[in-house]
Amino acid sequence: MPNDPWYSCLPSCETLVPCAQGRHVVRWEAGQFRLPEHPDAEAELVLAALGGEKAGCVQLAEAWGRHTSDLSVLAVGPRGPADEISVSWADVEEAAQAGSRGGVAGFRTHSRPWRPPARQLAVPPAAAASHSARQRQADEEMERVRQRRNDMLSLLALGYGFQIRLAGQVAAAHAGSPEAGAPEASVRPALVAAITGRLALVAEQWLGIDPDQVAVSLHRGHGRGQAELTGHGAQRRLQVSLPASWLARVWACGLALTSGHLVVAVDRAGWPDARVLALRVPGIEPVRLDVHAREDGRDGPADAPHWEV
Repeated sequence: MPNDPWYSCLPSCETLVPCAQGRHVVRWEAGQFRLPEHPDAEAELVLAALGGEKAGCVQLAEAWGRHTSDLSVLAVGPRGPADEISVSWADVEEAAQAGSRGGVAGFRTHSRPWRPPARQLAVPPAAAASHSARQRQADEEMERVRQRRNDMLSLLALGYGFQIRLAGQVAAAHAGSPEAGAPEASVRPALVAAITGRLALVAEQWLGIDPDQVAVSLHRGHGRGQAELTGHGAQRRLQVSLPASWLARVWACGLALTSGHLVVAVDRAGWPDARVLALRVPGIEPVRLDVHAREDGRDGPADAPHWEV
């Protein structure tokens, strides 16, 4: 297993986001979310804590940081270049305004302070205090829901390039390593579901197999996993065992299907040249392929890197 970072096969990418009265560039580079137009973001945070306005770019960086190990990112994010998730900054602003009015996901809430009825003596003080505590707890939970929804919409609005890089970062955070053992049991179902949803689309292009006929399990320990095709017709199954790191090192880097080969591992990472282990057909030993990233990919190297042998 290579020791280089999972993102070594990805170039930097950038986009414009609303900030103050205009738009600023934000950039992903070498595994980091960067704010080139806010060189002292920490100082801006201090000023915001003292009552100043927090810049839109800084808020976005905070949202990114809150979700770099959030497994739900793998559930809501794209499964491939054709799986477009279109969220505009107008959608983000509309959701934020709805939240400030007390709305969550299209529903209005009423959170005015609770007051006892006119005959206050009929309400025991302990009951009133308990009700106020429950109300505060409900309000805090509602605020967390609003923030989470706004975070996710903002991160999706960054576009496909950022979406897959965030998914890769989340997958890498939970993938573990051969030395440390398999991912924790609590996260394995989410990782299997995330790999299955993405590999199924790749397998459909690779073999013409129905995505529902793809079964994925996590490969544990050293090695690169395996793929086997069994059965015929409606009983045909593609059974694939892959390490959890495949989601970050291969899929997020756009390497999953390269020149008609299913890539199962990265042997030597790099941009724009790399060496991978790939299968031409299931059931055989993977071969080493030297691959190159084309600068004229369909969506551009920053959005959907396109590799070829």
